[in-house]
Amino acid sequence: MRNNLLLAAIGATALICAAVAPPAHAERFRVGRLLCASAPRVGMVVGSAQSLRCEFHATNPPRQYVYVGRIRRVGLDLGVTSAGVLSWTVFARNSRIGPGTLRGNYVGASGNVALGPGLGANVLIGGSRRTIVLQPLSVERSIGFNLAAGVTSLTLDSR
Repeated sequence: MRNNLLLAAIGATALICAAVAPPAHAERFRVGRLLCASAPRVGMVVGSAQSLRCEFHATNPPRQYVYVGRIRRVGLDLGVTSAGVLSWTVFARNSRIGPGTLRGNYVGASGNVALGPGLGANVLIGGSRRTIVLQPLSVERSIGFNLAAGVTSLTLDSR
């Protein structure tokens, strides 16, 4: 039963992420990594919300920028998870990234499963004039019991 639930969640996540992946023809530059620490989450059947503290690590030139954020999920969300970490590779239309460049709203699809240790995937596009793409599959680590899939919105603001 547990393995079937895990396989179903992973399959649903892959399907959602493939459906909303950014177009391959758009020229993008890998500009750094966004790491976000999340607060504990309680799924409310039709959605959830979490506060985030994020650090963007730019690759060229090497710099670090701090953001605060909120991630909201609408869709199936059952269970409880502890504080966790989300990690995205960040792509942009150009390589010029400065303070506040990632500020804005991102929308996409997500899915995660936790039976003890958990993993998740998030596909989010947005930011400054929709020029920033957060890696098609992020890594989300948490501990708890949770099954979630649906539409996700992330709001980032400079600190």
